[in-house]
Amino acid sequence: MNNDIAQLHPSAQGELMAHAVDACVHCGFCLPACPTYALLGDEMDSPRGRIVLMKEVLEGNLPLYDATPHLDRCLGCVGCVTACPSGVPYGELITAFRGWSEPQRQRPVLQKLTRAAVLTMLPRPGLFRAGASVGRFAKPLAGLLPQALRAPLDLLPGSLQPAQPLPEFTPAQGARRGRVALLAGCAQQVLTPNFNAATVRVLSRNGVEVTVPRDQGCCGAAAMHTGARPLALEQARRNLDAFGAGAQGVDAIVSNAAGCGAGLKEYPMLLAGEGEADEARARELAAQVQDISEFLHGRLLEGTLEPTLPTSRPITVAYHDACHLAHAQGVRAAPRALLRAIPGVTVLEIPEGDLCCGSAGTYNLEQPELAGQLGDRKARNVMATGADFVVSGNVGCHTQLQSHLGRLGSPVRVLHTVELLDLAYRGEL
Repeated sequence: MNNDIAQLHPSAQGELMAHAVDACVHCGFCLPACPTYALLGDEMDSPRGRIVLMKEVLEGNLPLYDATPHLDRCLGCVGCVTACPSGVPYGELITAFRGWSEPQRQRPVLQKLTRAAVLTMLPRPGLFRAGASVGRFAKPLAGLLPQALRAPLDLLPGSLQPAQPLPEFTPAQGARRGRVALLAGCAQQVLTPNFNAATVRVLSRNGVEVTVPRDQGCCGAAAMHTGARPLALEQARRNLDAFGAGAQGVDAIVSNAAGCGAGLKEYPMLLAGEGEADEARARELAAQVQDISEFLHGRLLEGTLEPTLPTSRPITVAYHDACHLAHAQGVRAAPRALLRAIPGVTVLEIPEGDLCCGSAGTYNLEQPELAGQLGDRKARNVMATGADFVVSGNVGCHTQLQSHLGRLGSPVRVLHTVELLDLAYRGEL
């Protein structure tokens, strides 16, 4: 254990940071897995370089200001965690460090306002929809705006789908085979409301009752990963209350957004040192969380998943691994198996499939140039497959793929895994 760091930060967060720093042996396996190192080729923009920077800051040998440009460029994709042979919990380290360092930072006024606006609007679908509606009309003027204001406008779709309010309870069709509580999400209720609608339809069709706990809110991942720790704690406790009261007797708490599901699974880390009661509740909730593909795959394996209709013609589907599904949650096989179970579907792998698409929560807004390079790179790799569809399991990836494929004039249609299943059940493929 790095005693210097542990003594500087005697909280549970400090222990997490010290453990992560000590575990790194600087072997370099993380380098090819890191998107910013792939783009910039700078050791300080790699996981092991950032670990050195954080260690030096925490031990008082380097001013925080000197380290932040490199640390800010980290997407938090945790691809390095998958690649690391030593089991370095880099994700815990960067999250804990950002929570510790953010109160000490002096950010430019525009940057402060942008971050505050994002963290205020994203968790509130009504407010976010209003802002997005205004933003759509401002898109023609985007070229006249500073890059910090232009980036969010570039990502907005040409039109917003109508809101699809979720019922608090949806019964199972046919014989009841289970019951789940659904995390509704925030931005996706505005940008991709069909994710939730398709999820509810597919679960119900497979005999699963769906509850949507009334008092739930934002998962807190955006706040957690941008260093807004007090806000993340507030949002986490709200969900602990909501799902504790509204998810009794369920088989799982289901998420259809990789970042949100990973955020819920990070509650034990976030609430470490926040009291035994909250720590216990965080562990209990995290143990119940499953991605929708993970939950449905379990039904597929046990033979209780209803078969889908065959496609009207052979279809090729490129599967994009959302970082917070593949790397943070370790869910890779499940979505691919579900897609292959649709008669007539061939699943294709995307070149550089493990490399982040550049969305990464609020990264698109804070590092638009790097995010744009990664988005373009991912879109070109998708196009190289020649697929009819590209499928993923995260709203951020969906928005990024749709935006960059559109810029390149690609006809490839972007869908969520469960949307493709829903179309197959309804005979619309």
